[in-house]
Amino acid sequence: MDKLLIQGGFPLSGEVSISGAKNAALPILCASLLSAEALHITNLPHLNDVATMLRLIGQMGVEVTMDGNSGLILDSRGVNSPTASYDMVKTMRASILVLGPLLARCGEAKVSLPGGCAIGARPVDQHIKGLQAMGAEIRVENGYILAKASRLKGARIVTDMVTVTGTENLMMAAVLAEGETVIENAACEPEVVDLANCLISMGARISGAGTGSIRVQGVERLHGATHAVMPDRIETGTYLCAAAVTRGNIRLLNTSVGYLDSVVQKLREAGCDVAAEQGAITLKAPQRLKAVSIRTEPYPAFPTDMQAQFMAINCVAEGSAVIRETIFENRFMHAVELIRLGADIKIDANNALVTGVPHLDGATVMATDLRASASLVIAGLVAQGETLIERIYHLDRGYERIEEKLTRLGANVRRVR
Repeated sequence: MDKLLIQGGFPLSGEVSISGAKNAALPILCASLLSAEALHITNLPHLNDVATMLRLIGQMGVEVTMDGNSGLILDSRGVNSPTASYDMVKTMRASILVLGPLLARCGEAKVSLPGGCAIGARPVDQHIKGLQAMGAEIRVENGYILAKASRLKGARIVTDMVTVTGTENLMMAAVLAEGETVIENAACEPEVVDLANCLISMGARISGAGTGSIRVQGVERLHGATHAVMPDRIETGTYLCAAAVTRGNIRLLNTSVGYLDSVVQKLREAGCDVAAEQGAITLKAPQRLKAVSIRTEPYPAFPTDMQAQFMAINCVAEGSAVIRETIFENRFMHAVELIRLGADIKIDANNALVTGVPHLDGATVMATDLRASASLVIAGLVAQGETLIERIYHLDRGYERIEEKLTRLGANVRRVR
């Protein structure tokens, strides 16, 4: 199993390109199931989660062709197996996103209850309730969701909580439903908007994406299209934090501050000089960061996927900060590993008090989930001596060629087997 060996103490400098967003690419791959015509996706990140999703839809009959660049052509004419088996779904929660498209296109679906990072329960009941409101017959047996509907009917759906994958699943199901569907309390994340833009380019009629109320007028069929995946805002934020903690000066290409207002605001509070350019972001870090308190909330507030990275930079910042996690109930597992590096962190339920220390010391640590892995990389970059991060397969799920990009910015990082 691969590990990451980091020699800390090198400030990041230079420029690097940000990849396409994992959390946009996965639902867009599932959108290919909605049409019998080809969907051409560009700016697709090369990640383990993307490879898993491609294998999953490939088993259903989708033909995948490389376009010779960073994109793929997905031909779903031959979809003949609307089943997502446990073996494919257990490693990635986003696999649930095939449920809505399969039900809308094929009239039936058999999808295993999903797995993924162990950061909380994240139930799929909102997906099921929404599809039932659209007329689907659904039951759960032996760990599988079994769904049937001759044709889904438009409905007004009010979710009990804001759910990104739930919004995406219901939106994809609604594009082929009969009549109008209104999704209230919808997720507003940019990745939801990117999926909606892709569906619109395929002929869907969607309005309100990016707001709490999405309206979908169902159509008979969708056609082929070409769509470029948006830049990954969480990868962008992660590299900004890495530069901030190492007193670096970097320029990130193929990205935008437009997706990162809350993160950029906190980096500026910490003392960083962050500037927006056309299609790029620059950051210059101070000699020592100031501790900043954060509270995670649904978009456009501070994202839960950046919580671990800010905990890492607070570990060596001046002063103390409180981090409150309101999205997932089990997302402080990285704190124990950061303490192994010498951090001063006290956990009380969903609050963490982080007091900055003069320096961290390298040690062997273990990644517990995707964003926890990123926090350990950031801590390792600033720690004295060597840090060895085990179980980095989590990193490969969400960060494309992270050791290559960090090396390009001047870090001393290498993958060991």
